Amino acid sequence: MSTHMTWRNWFDNEQSVWQRVDPILLMLMAGLALFGWMMIASASMDFSAQVHGDSFALMIRHGVYLGLGVLVYGLMVSMPLAFWYRISGLLLLLGFALLVAVLIPGIGYEVNGSWRWINLGIITLQPSEAMKLAMVIYVAGYLVRRQEEVRTRWTGFLKPLLVVALVTSLLLAQPDFGSVVILMATIMGMMFLGGVRPGQFFVTIAVAILSAGLMAVTQTYRVQRLMSFMDPWSEANVFGSGYQLTQALIAFGRGEWLGVGLGNSLQKLFYLPEAHTDFITAIVAEEFGLVGTLLLLLALSALVGRMLWIGWQANEREHPFSAYLCYGVVIIFALQIFINLGVNTGLLPTKGLTLPFISYGGSSLLVCFAMVGLVSRVSAELNGDQAPDPLIREDEA
Repeated sequence: MSTHMTWRNWFDNEQSVWQRVDPILLMLMAGLALFGWMMIASASMDFSAQVHGDSFALMIRHGVYLGLGVLVYGLMVSMPLAFWYRISGLLLLLGFALLVAVLIPGIGYEVNGSWRWINLGIITLQPSEAMKLAMVIYVAGYLVRRQEEVRTRWTGFLKPLLVVALVTSLLLAQPDFGSVVILMATIMGMMFLGGVRPGQFFVTIAVAILSAGLMAVTQTYRVQRLMSFMDPWSEANVFGSGYQLTQALIAFGRGEWLGVGLGNSLQKLFYLPEAHTDFITAIVAEEFGLVGTLLLLLALSALVGRMLWIGWQANEREHPFSAYLCYGVVIIFALQIFINLGVNTGLLPTKGLTLPFISYGGSSLLVCFAMVGLVSRVSAELNGDQAPDPLIREDEA
């Protein structure tokens, strides 16, 4: 009888949690995920037919990841935030283990000169994507536990930066410069919102920018990307390091105001490399035009804005861990959207970063679902007016 009542109470509680999830956030996520699936089907058919012998292979594979993503989202919504707070250190250690494992031959495997993936048989895992989520959860917990130290002493500020430095070294070994930039900017943004002193913050920002500049010019392929970004149409670049950008710009030009129609892109016919992954925005622009691209940008902005609003609500109700989680997720989404759009339009040097919920990429998609699931859990706990777990209270930090 007691066991029956326990399970019944658990079911009633979980049903109540799902009823309190922010519906606007859920609809925005679902709409973007379905639109992304449609665009991947359009952009990948010819590539999929040539590489896999089946025009729908990548579309079906992405559909499997969508199904897994829904399960991941459900898991994140179902787990109390206090659970993630308690295991934040364990998640960080797991992230480190995966970043090391991907560099071990036989476990990790190479694609286009980079060691970024672990083949799990049915699916592939990109540890750098999982590490973004682990770092957000860990730093959110750290800012709550060490709030006074972070705001008053250099040690409180430098400790998480040492962790970031170690993660950065492992990411550069792959190499994955894009994830380094995203991760460093996210953690610095969270630390700033956590109340670090301005002097500490701006000195560290200056050092980080200098370091990023040095990393950019110390590798030949990065220098070539910078040069092609400045003048992609030059004779030396148009069929070399600037080829992707020029083909993406042609796609934008062909799209004009309303686009050539769904499925009618020419650039996806082996003119534009990575048309279904890093440069899918260019295909959206070609098939739906400027109007369609602006509507997509509006939907992505609404998703980010809604998560920011939930974070602000958490901060106003003195749920610091929830607020820092939301802010970290918002920074990651905003940066990836900005960089992907900047790369596709030639405003930024070419760099491989997916567009959340739109680009093909299993690990990226699963982590996006997980991050929005975390924010949805925050909204559910706020709407239920749940008090923070005793471990998260400021007086015990």
